[in-house]
Amino acid sequence: MHIGVLALQGDFAAHLRALADRGVTGREVRGEADLADVDGIVLPGGESTTVLSLLRGTSLEAALVQRIASGTPVLATCAGLILLAREVRNPRQDALALLDVTVERNAYGRQRDSVVLPLQVEDPAELGSDTLEGVFIRAPRIVATGGGVKVLARRDGDPVLVRQGRILAATFHPELSPASPVIHRFLALCGGAP
Repeated sequence: MHIGVLALQGDFAAHLRALADRGVTGREVRGEADLADVDGIVLPGGESTTVLSLLRGTSLEAALVQRIASGTPVLATCAGLILLAREVRNPRQDALALLDVTVERNAYGRQRDSVVLPLQVEDPAELGSDTLEGVFIRAPRIVATGGGVKVLARRDGDPVLVRQGRILAATFHPELSPASPVIHRFLALCGGAP
């Protein structure tokens, strides 16, 4: 299995380590050719406006949108979720509009408000676990979900882990939790062992 990790900016190295820890080959994606034979794509946390600016109008943006729209499994974390959102607020910004959610940027506070919390798992059977840890760092809040979006976990009632088809998106950083079932669920979407 080969997983492409968008490596324009952000915490892509942590995702590559999390994949390697599970025996999966990760590849930095910096151009269109890097997507050629991947089984899944990771859109990591970072600064969503910067990543969007680096993508806009490039062949990588077009290839990424095409691969995701055609059903390539995706794990989008924090800024990656913002990048895919249908609508972004606080402040408003463009996004790729491939995930039917509305998000507010930095909704849980500033960097000093970062926290690790246990989350409420909505569907233990799908996630393969009834416990889940969320590492929140300047995290977005999902304020609305479309009809095709399934909520898998919540924080104080707010959706923080959702799935829409083969897109798995978290407002937190599962790559920073050593045994996160989110990574395993993503790899199962890519055709790996659940």
